Amino acid sequence: MGGARNKEELKMFKTNMYNDENIININIDFIRSIIANFIVKKRLDSAWENYEKIGNASPINPLTEKLVDKCNEKIEEFKTYQAMRYTPPFANDVLEQIKKDGINEILLFPLYAQFSTTTTKSSVQDFIGNIPYEGFTVKYIEEFYKNDKFNDCIVNEVIRNIDDKKEYNLIFSAHGLPQKIVKKGDPYEEQMNEHVEILSKKLDEKGIKFKSINLAYQSKVGPLKWLEPSLEDMLKNFKDENVIIYPISFIVDNSETDFELDIEYREIAHKLGISEYKVCRCVNDSDEFIEAIKDIIKN
Repeated sequence: MGGARNKEELKMFKTNMYNDENIININIDFIRSIIANFIVKKRLDSAWENYEKIGNASPINPLTEKLVDKCNEKIEEFKTYQAMRYTPPFANDVLEQIKKDGINEILLFPLYAQFSTTTTKSSVQDFIGNIPYEGFTVKYIEEFYKNDKFNDCIVNEVIRNIDDKKEYNLIFSAHGLPQKIVKKGDPYEEQMNEHVEILSKKLDEKGIKFKSINLAYQSKVGPLKWLEPSLEDMLKNFKDENVIIYPISFIVDNSETDFELDIEYREIAHKLGISEYKVCRCVNDSDEFIEAIKDIIKN
């Protein structure tokens, strides 16, 4: 989706996001624009206060740049570019560079392991819609949560964060989604449940036992009913126990992992009396994830 480098980009991010018809599902553009401007005006200052706590910028930009650099270094048959949905670099600018580089075959790799209309569809739609002329062949990867090498990345990160002498409750925390979007046929919830099953089985095969393995949803905004259980409600079950969080819907760390999970929910966990609260890193630009990307695009 992108991420803010400063307060102006945070305003840009939120304005573009709430103007996306896949996010605010209203077909009349000017009505959606009015709603977007109202939400941004109301929430910008408080949102920026959260960014100030993580260094005045989202970590998603430098981490994604490192990921792209590693792909260009280690994946020889492709030249890798990055395009963001709501902040620079935008699809039209990236397409101009691709054109200058004389490339006409494109494989889009949306950095969302599970498909949703609000993420993968929106990003692919935006990119293809910005292609200014004929001559490009475009393919895209719809989802990759079943890929074995990718799931090894996740499992190994979880294992790195546990102390063998302690019992943990593992929570896979996913970005939430309004229930009405799921009811319209969005496969996100179904794929998320399946992904947790796959990871649970892989952990069991490695002999890694948890007191419990759970799925919860974070980042709810507004009055609509969202996917449940919420992460806050899930945490209420683990007073005096140890909890480890894996951000299952994110590939690269961002404000929702560094602020929301690691600061905001840590404070909630402390107030609820949770003994130990740990948050795993995303796969980011790890060498393991580069190997997973190779495997995904090969297959």
